[in-house]
Amino acid sequence: MSYEPPTPPADLPTDVIDTLNGYSPELLRDVAHYAEDLAEHREREARLAEAEEEDEIDERPDDLPDDVPTKATITIKEINDNRYYYWQWRDGDKIRSQYKGPVNPDG
Repeated sequence: MSYEPPTPPADLPTDVIDTLNGYSPELLRDVAHYAEDLAEHREREARLAEAEEEDEIDERPDDLPDDVPTKATITIKEINDNRYYYWQWRDGDKIRSQYKGPVNPDG
């Protein structure tokens, strides 16, 4: 091991380098462990998202409106003692819904 301090990667922001230079060896090891765990987590999430996109069904149900994604599911909502079907899907952090029809169209 060299007696010279290590050279930081060229793409590492200066403020991060300055912050790390002020940390104790113990804290640096904690940061390194956390950074490795965080990198693994983000890589795993990216792989899962990619696999989910590949698994999406290309066929659209006949009654699925054009503006509703194929990943949508049908849910039932009760409004004023009446039950209705809604298409529901996730759009980023939001849950989107679109009216489909009454659960019991006769009554």
